[in-house]
Amino acid sequence: MQAQMLAPAAVLIAWSLIMLLWMAFTRFPAMKKSGMDLGNAKPGGRGQDLEGVLPDKVQWKSHNYAHLMEQPTIFYPAVVIIALLGGTGVDALAAWFYVGLRIVHSVWQATVNTVSVRFPLFVLATIALAYLAVRAVTLTMFAV
Repeated sequence: MQAQMLAPAAVLIAWSLIMLLWMAFTRFPAMKKSGMDLGNAKPGGRGQDLEGVLPDKVQWKSHNYAHLMEQPTIFYPAVVIIALLGGTGVDALAAWFYVGLRIVHSVWQATVNTVSVRFPLFVLATIALAYLAVRAVTLTMFAV
């Protein structure tokens, strides 16, 4: 069951890297088009500095990449704990549900980005994550 529990985490890692590449391949041409030169960027510049400078649709990929660096930091240790302490098929299904929803959320946010669809995707994924968190706590606190 360990591999089945860890596979969703591996897929989310790969997806995060895909989003990083999508962001870069969208952002760098937009920066060039706007006349920006990385060689002349101010010291300490950050992606947030591009808000209002690059088109919103370009920035959506960056926003999503940032989201993939936030909430999934809870997902990764939860699935590792569950994998190490004896996850079930239901646990693996919840992990896949979380990852699937995060991927759909990413594609939606990066392309259409209507909050009326994006928010329910986020809520459903968070419910799956909450289940995984409860399972991780249960397995660690009540291990026999």
